[in-house]
Amino acid sequence: MTQRVSDRLPDFPWDSLTEHAATARAHPDGIVDLSIGTPVDPTPAVVQEALAAAADAPGYPQTIGLPETRQAALGWMARRLGVTGLGLEHVLPTIGSKELVATLPSQLGLGPGDLVVHPEVAYPTYAVGAALCGARAVASDSLTALGPETPALLWINSPANPSGRMLPVDHLRKVVDWCRERGVLLVSDECYIEMAWEADAPPVSVLHPDVCGGSREGILAVHSLSKRSNLAGYRCAFVAGDADVVAELLAVRKNLGLIMPAPQQRAMVAALDDDAHVTAQHATYAARRALLREALVQAGFRIDHSEGALYLWATRDGTDCWSLVSWFAERGILVAPGAFYGPAGRHHVRVALTATDERVAAAVARLAGYR
Repeated sequence: MTQRVSDRLPDFPWDSLTEHAATARAHPDGIVDLSIGTPVDPTPAVVQEALAAAADAPGYPQTIGLPETRQAALGWMARRLGVTGLGLEHVLPTIGSKELVATLPSQLGLGPGDLVVHPEVAYPTYAVGAALCGARAVASDSLTALGPETPALLWINSPANPSGRMLPVDHLRKVVDWCRERGVLLVSDECYIEMAWEADAPPVSVLHPDVCGGSREGILAVHSLSKRSNLAGYRCAFVAGDADVVAELLAVRKNLGLIMPAPQQRAMVAALDDDAHVTAQHATYAARRALLREALVQAGFRIDHSEGALYLWATRDGTDCWSLVSWFAERGILVAPGAFYGPAGRHHVRVALTATDERVAAAVARLAGYR
């Protein structure tokens, strides 16, 4: 019998948190779920209105997306990220970013014998995408450690999930040069690029001229509206970069029927054109972050990296992450074990900022008892 595709994939990580979630729910004041970075604040009114206005959509949308949607993405990248010189042929809407991350190696024709490299502490879906097509995944933060082996695809992620680490311009430029010298496709996951907290400089896109020299050759950047605009339920994202690679993805996605619904495309335009809601949401997360960070430090935790993204990367005296998960669960707080993100995360837990002000206050009060 042919091996089932699911047999090549790891178990879904969050299924292993079931017992700890039950413990946390048993707390007299209920659970504070800081394990998953799913937005809890309202979708901006301007986006809801755009979705409603586009609700009459009887025909099939085009896979390439509306020109207005792609232009909004270009305008946002120029305005917010300083990425210029791109045209409509450089942008393609996707049905959320996880769909693209998980299927990108397959859509590009990778398979057995190909190597996909991702960060040592990383979003698990990078490795899932490699496993899905039969390619080999290697976790490495060192390009020299790869030796003579040349990857087909190299993932980077800044600001990073789960650690919040941000890569400086000089480092990004070196990675671009390394990939171009070897013909490696570089894909930068930039879903948290508008979420910086304490860094001296804002996050920089791999498509910024200071990084790529004004050429998009061999580079893709992945962007999502799930976190910046509270649109996780809308599944709005896009990929931008090398026009030839974008064209290849478009050709494949036409055959697969991977098309962002037309109403969501209109909502995406509204979200990308409006900066006010992003500024307000950033302030909300910054306030929650400050409270949680101080409470964790006072409870004996050390916060590593966490300069960006929606998480605090916490550790305490080298304690195993699952022991830390249990410690939090006994206090009614659910967090994600660092082992979800690779062996290098085994002494950390990821604490999400995506809980209501009331639930964050509850977590802070519970942690205060252990100062």
